[in-house]
Amino acid sequence: MKFTERLKQFFGIRKAVSDEFFDELTDLLVEGDFGPAGAYKMAEDLREVCKKEKLAEGEDVRRALAGLLEGLLLQPAQTAFDALDGTLTIILLLGVNGVGKTTTAAKLADLGRSRKRKPILAAADTFRAAAIDQLKIHGERLGVRVIAHKHGGDPAAVVYDAIEAARSGGGDLIIADTAGRMHTKSALVEELKKIDRIVAAKAESAEYRKWLVLDATTGRNALVQAETFHQAVSLDGAVLTKTDSSAKGGIVFSLAEELKLPVLYTCNGEKYGDIKPFDPHGYSLEFAGLA
Repeated sequence: MKFTERLKQFFGIRKAVSDEFFDELTDLLVEGDFGPAGAYKMAEDLREVCKKEKLAEGEDVRRALAGLLEGLLLQPAQTAFDALDGTLTIILLLGVNGVGKTTTAAKLADLGRSRKRKPILAAADTFRAAAIDQLKIHGERLGVRVIAHKHGGDPAAVVYDAIEAARSGGGDLIIADTAGRMHTKSALVEELKKIDRIVAAKAESAEYRKWLVLDATTGRNALVQAETFHQAVSLDGAVLTKTDSSAKGGIVFSLAEELKLPVLYTCNGEKYGDIKPFDPHGYSLEFAGLA
């Protein structure tokens, strides 16, 4: 059963707002990928709201929960695709193996193209020849330029060349696909820091964003990944992939509360159009089983 359905069922069965109700809600939120501390705080905050507003009915309490959940989430004032004044935007996509960075890069390029941007894809995952080939295929399908070096080359040099190409009039939006660095391997994280330093130095007068791509189905492990990458390069936001029925969803709130990291986009599917801006209000309602 989808987690939101379990939460909806819980509110349908547990109509009496009592100490037992809040204890069980805490346990349920933990199962939904909230951290224990965050789940306890959310239940206690809900208890206070119910007491203050004299809420007792399941539907009213559930709407109060949705409001509290939305209050945790962060929404940036501007996305990378809003700047249409010619400012160069550089997006570095980061994440571990298998989360869908290359496909996400293509989706973002297509999204940028639909917003009248001129995207360039940078094949900075030079560790996998297949990743370079895959990005080239996406570029051909989308009609988007791809900057790539040979397999085993310097990934920072690829992004550097993409910036040079953009500034020569080739584009105003660079989306760089990086290798699937395992967050447990310190040497690879250090290399990521090096890429960040080089790109930051070259990105003068440009909008430089670092987005972490996370598999929504990995649960609390996604928070561990985010913590490590955030410490390494100071992330600006996250993109969630595979947001299907197996994703419990609570990790979104943990990212916001514990790391102050906003979710920017969600993806569900392999088509280029299977990406949408994150909606804190709608997501909170859906999580609480109200959408």
